[in-house]
Amino acid sequence: MSERIQKVLARAGYGSRRQIETWIKEGKVSVNGDVAKLGDQVEMGDTMRLDNKPLSAKRLWQQPQQVLLYNKPVGEVCTRKDPEGRRTIFQSLPTPEQGRWVSVGRLDINTSGLIILTTDGELANRLMHPSNEMDREYAVRVLGEVTPEMMQTLRDGVELEDGKAYFSDIQPAGGEGANRWFHVVIQEGRNREVRRLWESQGVQVSRLMRVRYGPVIIPNQLKMGRWMMLQGADLERLFEEVDLKPQAVEKTGRAQREKMLRPLKNTTAKPRPRSTNKETKPKVKRSPRIRGH
Repeated sequence: MSERIQKVLARAGYGSRRQIETWIKEGKVSVNGDVAKLGDQVEMGDTMRLDNKPLSAKRLWQQPQQVLLYNKPVGEVCTRKDPEGRRTIFQSLPTPEQGRWVSVGRLDINTSGLIILTTDGELANRLMHPSNEMDREYAVRVLGEVTPEMMQTLRDGVELEDGKAYFSDIQPAGGEGANRWFHVVIQEGRNREVRRLWESQGVQVSRLMRVRYGPVIIPNQLKMGRWMMLQGADLERLFEEVDLKPQAVEKTGRAQREKMLRPLKNTTAKPRPRSTNKETKPKVKRSPRIRGH
């Protein structure tokens, strides 16, 4: 079965379809030794090169559509290699079946919470593309007095050094004294945008956690520093959100499902006391919550 070049390369994580179309126009992509043109299609067995570098057929054609949720702790960075030697999120993740993990957006070193990673480059690009206006919801603890007028200003928009920014939603979420919690939503991924918006009002962010990206809410059982695979209907809903369809995946048995939620290798599990009550029911693991599900 043949597919358009830009679709194959985007799915393998080489770039967005628009970016790949530009490369094709610039003559940077070749198929079986011939310079590719827009509209050309490829199929398994074709030899492809990008910038005169051969592309892995395994990465192009054997790309499982894995999606992983990770609860990032403060202190980890989202780059693959850090020149300062700090721990990266990729050191905490399992090796994918094929290809490599592509992070859907980033969180700075002082921000914790939900990060979605996938081996499907097309899915990652669509989730991040501004045209899809994906919600990024954060729980934020603010140090300082926050007035109703200030909240309305943040909804209306504030001029930052890189352009106007605003919260599409902002709701109080409790707290006492000088520290108050809020839930805020933005629809773009500019650097430190949430912190800079609050700082523009003369208050300081003392804690920041991402709790939702698009339709995916961080699951209650996903503890800090752990990961889990997104599967089944939840996975399908994520693809449908950006008008994509996941490949058919074989159903997994109980043993395989239990491997989808693991602690880090250096985490020692605490022994559980044995229960003498035979009628006690084991706790049931909840699947990732999806908005409207």
